[in-house]
Amino acid sequence: MTIAQLAFLKGHGTENDFVIIPDPDNAVDLPPTAVARLCDRRAGIGADGVLHVVRSAEHPEARAMSDVAEWFMDYRNADGSVAEMCGNGVRVFARYLQHAGLAGDGELAVATRGGVKHVRLAPGGGVTVSMGRAVLPEGPVTVSVGERSWPARNVDMGNPHAVAFVEDLAHAGNLYSPPPFSPAEAYPTGVNVEFVADRGPRHVAMRVHERGSGETRSCGTGACAVAVATARRDGADPALTGESVSYTVDVLGGTLVITEHPDGEIEMTGPAVIVAEGEIDPAWLTETAFA
Repeated sequence: MTIAQLAFLKGHGTENDFVIIPDPDNAVDLPPTAVARLCDRRAGIGADGVLHVVRSAEHPEARAMSDVAEWFMDYRNADGSVAEMCGNGVRVFARYLQHAGLAGDGELAVATRGGVKHVRLAPGGGVTVSMGRAVLPEGPVTVSVGERSWPARNVDMGNPHAVAFVEDLAHAGNLYSPPPFSPAEAYPTGVNVEFVADRGPRHVAMRVHERGSGETRSCGTGACAVAVATARRDGADPALTGESVSYTVDVLGGTLVITEHPDGEIEMTGPAVIVAEGEIDPAWLTETAFA
């Protein structure tokens, strides 16, 4: 594929927005500089990340999953770094496949670096993703903003999260830079940090600093981590009670519903929207992103 043929789409899930690059044969080179320029909100298209759409059989990181998932979500953060997973991204990725006629309503498997995710596309409605099981590493973790510090729950959703409960979401500050955490060895490759405030029974609100992207309007894996951490704080564990538990999680860009089942599987339901499509100017991409 030549640069002149590089099409793109723009989509979002609860305002966590993405540039979508369809590339079934994995022919497009996307170095970190190109991704960062695409995501630049002033000099590029603007997004929290890039969804590179590749057939699993054509990508070395996904070939082992190609027998169960035709499509691989090669996800990149806004700074160009590679990420294991993005929950909102999976919903938008699936919506793109539907939009392009590559998937219909119903069940769909998507390969990610965090494993195969199973998606359910409702006719004209929301998208539900089976996000896998949460891992809760032991050991104390602390996150800080300015002079304030809070204990945080360490939750792994295929990518790392530190969940801190606060009285007021404003205490999270501007979230331009990563909130400091300790101990350093808890997250050797960095961490997504969620600040959480109660809104009602099984209803919380959150803000998030996403590793590699800064504060975003929403984070799907973060909402799952928040729901699990809140459930444990509230004394709810479906594995022990045999009953599923659901939390409504308000993010800056909307609302997600997270359900944890007795077998540990976590489902996330929320919107996914394709808002635009077009073609990237080859001269701009060559001059700025590959300079």
